[in-house]
Amino acid sequence: MVRTVSVMGALFLFLAVNSLYGESSALAEEKNFTLRQAVEFSLQNNGELKALREEKGVREAGKIKAGLYPNPVLEMDGTTGELSGSPSENSISIGISQEFLTMGKRVKRLRVAEKEIESFDRQVDNSGRLIKEEVKTTFYDLLLAEKRVELAERSIALNNQLLEVAKQRLEAGDIPELEVNLAWVEVARSEGRKIEAERELYPARARLLALMGLPTAEAVNFSGSLDGKPFTKTLGDLKGLALAKRPDIRALEAEKAKNDAEIALAQAERIPNITAGLGYQRENTAIDVAGGEAKDRDNLIGLKLSIPIPLFDRNQAGIREAQARKGSAESRYAFARLTAERQVEAAYARVTTAEKSLSIYAKNIIPQLEENLKLVQEAYRLGEVGILTVIEEQKKFFEVSDGYLTALHDRQSALVKLESVTASELTGGEK
Repeated sequence: MVRTVSVMGALFLFLAVNSLYGESSALAEEKNFTLRQAVEFSLQNNGELKALREEKGVREAGKIKAGLYPNPVLEMDGTTGELSGSPSENSISIGISQEFLTMGKRVKRLRVAEKEIESFDRQVDNSGRLIKEEVKTTFYDLLLAEKRVELAERSIALNNQLLEVAKQRLEAGDIPELEVNLAWVEVARSEGRKIEAERELYPARARLLALMGLPTAEAVNFSGSLDGKPFTKTLGDLKGLALAKRPDIRALEAEKAKNDAEIALAQAERIPNITAGLGYQRENTAIDVAGGEAKDRDNLIGLKLSIPIPLFDRNQAGIREAQARKGSAESRYAFARLTAERQVEAAYARVTTAEKSLSIYAKNIIPQLEENLKLVQEAYRLGEVGILTVIEEQKKFFEVSDGYLTALHDRQSALVKLESVTASELTGGEK
């Protein structure tokens, strides 16, 4: 019986350990971010965006306030003649009054509040657009730094190969010791380049983690590629996308509609509100009659109507203020559309230039570069060229390779900017 219990306990322990292991493995997988995952995570957890979303409650509270009716006013009054020698005389009154909004002011205030919320929502969307652009750019900065580290590691490997060949040729008596020393220098220089490349990793990684709302010490891996995807949109199409989809432009459209609603509200406020009231009053009086006192009681019900006369103040200042805001919003809207078109033109030109530069590397330089390096290395091994020729060729190889990585990065950064200024995914979305 004891053995059976022990076996069962061991089985449950095994299952529990496997379960925990599976959970820890799942958590470990969640720490690896692609570009798309990094963007989505940032839009949900970025501190600035979270703060802006919380601020929406202020606008919603304004809408609630705009939809409320004025509170009724309860008035009570009492007088007595006890302190003035007339204890039999007193009066009590009670009344209630209600202010009534005229000219549909409540509906107009709600309209203003709704447009305020809509404008704020588009502003939050625009902040998300800018955060998305920054996350993508930083992501590619990090990829570029990682690729440069890999390139430096390859430089170390090739220089070590060169050193080994030089040692073998020295032992064979084919070269002087100076060539081996030169190979040692190149190994040390390549190791120094790797240290310099690694130095760029931390700032890019720290910036990306900050944008994602994660602590700097968080164990996170990022995976992606600097290779881009082609897109077929024309400049005219891109401008149309920007004007139709840019959240900052849509926010200004909502602001214009809000200003129209404010003008309508200001014009309605030229007509004052009406206050109506209903009251009840009871009076006790006493009159001296032939040495005696005759008491009397009156019960009174009254109606009250209060209407301010708009003789001097017809809300001229409010109307003028609303009109000025509308003019300002229209000017900012027109300027924003013009600016968006110019931004699209600049981003499109940058993408086009980057693609031309990348095409030169891909078609004319990179394919031949590897072949030239192999030929020179083999020629040195056979004693046909000196070590300086190999060193020069390797230096050219890594300079050109670094230029190719920079061209890839520039193309991706330009495309990120173009997608941001058009508020669109031009290549089918990132992975």
